Parts: sequence; C-alpha cells; structure tokens
Amino acid sequence: MPSLFARLWPAPPPSSVAYDAAVNVARQPHWYRAGAVPDTMDGRFAVLATVCALVALRLEADGEGGNAPGVALTEAFIADMDAQMRQEGFDATLGKKVRHLVGSLASRVDRWRGVTDANWNEVVRRSLYRDQPMADDTLAHSVDRLRGLRKKLAALTLDKVIEGHWA
Repeated sequence: MPSLFARLWPAPPPSSVAYDAAVNVARQPHWYRAGAVPDTMDGRFAVLATVCALVALRLEADGEGGNAPGVALTEAFIADMDAQMRQEGFDATLGKKVRHLVGSLASRVDRWRGVTDANWNEVVRRSLYRDQPMADDTLAHSVDRLRGLRKKLAALTLDKVIEGHWA
C-alpha cells in the first residue's frame, strides 16, 4: 500500500538520483587521501565532474534511450553548481562561473570519450590533477578507481545506471 506521504513528497526525478550517486562517489575519502586530489573546492569539483563525465558517457552509450537521462544529469549538475556558487557568494558573476563549470564538465566528457589503454594516465592526470605531477602510486590509485567505475557502469542496464546502483 502506498504511503500517504508519498503523495505529498513525490519521488525525486531519476536524474537527481543518478546525480546524488555521483556526489556520493565523489565524496569518498580515498580520492583525497590515497588519490591525493586536493580537498578544496577545485579538487572536489574535479572529482565530481570526472564521475559525472563517466556517467554521462555511459548514458550516451545507450543511444536515444540515454539522451533524456544524460540531459537530466547535466541539468542536476548545473543546478547544484549554481546553488554551491550562490552559497559561496558569487552572485555578481554567477552566470559566467557556472558556464565555465559546465564547460569543464563538457571538456571532461570529450576527454573521456577519447580514452584508450595507452592514454589512461594522461586522461586521469588532466581530469583530476590539472596536469600536475603525481607520484606513481597516487596516480595508479585514481586510475584503478576510475577504471573500476567505468567497468561497473558498462556492466549495468540503463535503468540501474539512472537509479545509481553503481555508487
């Protein structure tokens, strides 16, 4: 029997569930400890944008069926970035900053679209560390985690990806 409260508070749209899953993955401490991504706004953004890029590419792989969820994921990302920037007091330049952040996500999607076995380290370094030199074990940690995430996403059905079952 459906709950009375379910009618008062509708379920969140699937895009926000997938985006929430991406946020949960990006908040995992291993990125900042073993992966040595700076635990700053920029570092946290780099991890979140990288995870969202991998999810967006997985949705894209489903063709037309992944289009609407991919757009919805991007919209959830934009809404969150807008809210975060407002909270940090960037109201005067908000539109320009959010456009820059969306461009950063788009460039990551393009970068990850071209990843091959030969350039994984380079793509991870650019996506997470802005080409900063990293210790081999640090980079290996992040490469391993992102390969695992990509593999997990590829193994799931579209519905499971949208529902965040990969987080």
